[in-house]
Amino acid sequence: MTKLINPFIGLSLLAFLVWNPLPLQILELKTFDWLMSTKEPVQDTMILLVDLDEEIVKAYGGYPLPRSLYSQIISRTQGTAGITVLMPDPDIRGAVEDEYLSEILSIYPAVLAYTASNQATQVGPHVGTAQLGGDPSKWLLTYPGILRQQHNGAGVGLINSSPEIDGIVRRVPLVVGSEGKLFPSFALEMLRVGVGDPSYQIKTEETGVEWLRIPNFPVINTDSNARVWITSNIKFYRQSAAEYLRQPVEGAAFVIAGVTAEGVVNPVPTASGAIYPHEIQANVLHHLINGTSPVKPAWADAAELGAAVLLLIILLVAASNVYFSLPIFLSSIGGLIYGSWYAYQSSYLVDVTGTLVISFLFWAIITFRSFIQQYFMRMEIKKQFGTYVSPDLVKKLQKDPSLLRLGGETKRLTFLFSDIRGFTPISEKYQKNPQGLTYLINRFLDNQTEIILKHGGTIDKYMGDCIMAFWNAPLDIEDQERKATECVLEMRTALGELNERLREEGLEQINTGAGINTGPCVVGNFGSSSRFDYSVLGDAVNLAARLESSCKTYDTDLIISEHSLVDGFDYEFLDEVTVKGKSEPVKIYTIQK
Repeated sequence: MTKLINPFIGLSLLAFLVWNPLPLQILELKTFDWLMSTKEPVQDTMILLVDLDEEIVKAYGGYPLPRSLYSQIISRTQGTAGITVLMPDPDIRGAVEDEYLSEILSIYPAVLAYTASNQATQVGPHVGTAQLGGDPSKWLLTYPGILRQQHNGAGVGLINSSPEIDGIVRRVPLVVGSEGKLFPSFALEMLRVGVGDPSYQIKTEETGVEWLRIPNFPVINTDSNARVWITSNIKFYRQSAAEYLRQPVEGAAFVIAGVTAEGVVNPVPTASGAIYPHEIQANVLHHLINGTSPVKPAWADAAELGAAVLLLIILLVAASNVYFSLPIFLSSIGGLIYGSWYAYQSSYLVDVTGTLVISFLFWAIITFRSFIQQYFMRMEIKKQFGTYVSPDLVKKLQKDPSLLRLGGETKRLTFLFSDIRGFTPISEKYQKNPQGLTYLINRFLDNQTEIILKHGGTIDKYMGDCIMAFWNAPLDIEDQERKATECVLEMRTALGELNERLREEGLEQINTGAGINTGPCVVGNFGSSSRFDYSVLGDAVNLAARLESSCKTYDTDLIISEHSLVDGFDYEFLDEVTVKGKSEPVKIYTIQK
């Protein structure tokens, strides 16, 4: 069950990514804002902005401005003129103004603005559309009606913008729907009129609108709702209306006039700050002309989900080692960010922030879980072996628990049994002072245990006055027989020193017998599911115990089997014995004091 927790966490985070809640949506938008801010400023040379500012409003006695002013701007334009001012009602100065504008519009190519409305019920003028693929209507932003203009130029286009969930305008629809008909944006109409095409084409796939195209002009990629993004790096030449009427800047293929007078038109909030509607349309037109309009492709979400799945699988495989998973995680972050930036160089907006968020959460969670598991494993190791092996060995096991193979394995070990000789008479003297006996035995065990741990031995158990220890488990130890022999000789010396102190204190002397044998056995956790010990089982263990008990028979304090002999010690042959249950005899030795 525990092994399934990390995959379950990964699947939950993937579901979170697919759900795409509001925080992830805002993070995506902010990421696209940052990507667009990385582009170098570009100076547009084909579009001129004409600002209807406070100066011109004051000159004409206030707002609304007369239609004759727009007529003058249009007639002064050498290229295609566009007026982003809405004119739904007749001019308050009289019909002559409207008649003059209509006459100018019949002579010069110009685009007027209209707007889609949730309140208007009438439908404005319709531009012919060639539909390729499916019906785009279900994918488009739709409105009940279009607020009509009093005049129709060579083209009429919508100046509607599409605020995002945070109230910031980043995308503009190139086409909207109303009453079953399609209506183009102002910028799209500027381009259509500018190149002299009678209509435009729209391509729709199962995933939504794919692109729009004006014949004889490159394809304009859009998102599924036929929207394109505006950017902050496009700079335009601009003049005030008064300057333009006196001496217009020459060479502009498109001239877009819009109101900037304070208190008349509110600027539109965008990622780069508040700008006016005719600036937004100019920005879109620039990208339509140059084919650089950023777009989030239909495959972007699938690509992000695929990257998230792949990264989570990689992190899942590497979860057991933070030092391995961290470089993978950091390099993946760098790769995703670079991939998103690289895609933007081709005008594709691919968001990776959601993947980064869930990948970070996944990495943090599984790393924390791994840390906690390893911490408790280390504590368990310390609890299980802290009193049995030396502190250095405990630290080594805690640092690398893989060195410890619990559950039972067959290994070649060296065993030491050490027991107090004549313990019964000693204990009888302490019948009325059991605390004194406990104090004496503990001093003996402390004295001998420190030496065993010092030589890398593992204390298996204390059996009253007997110590059982072994070498080469839980960690492999080189030259285990030598270490065990050196240990028992130092234990002999230390016991002599302890007896000197006991003699000075007037306490009983302690004599021991020890047995050492080496051989294969099974080592691991033995016991019930609720209580178990790390111990050993096998004939080699039994032989060591019998050698210890035979010390009295051979009048010595140490017996070593032939299986534990190593060079460098002065062994003395004692006998050749046959162990119960075995047919082959075993030679036994001692080392005299």
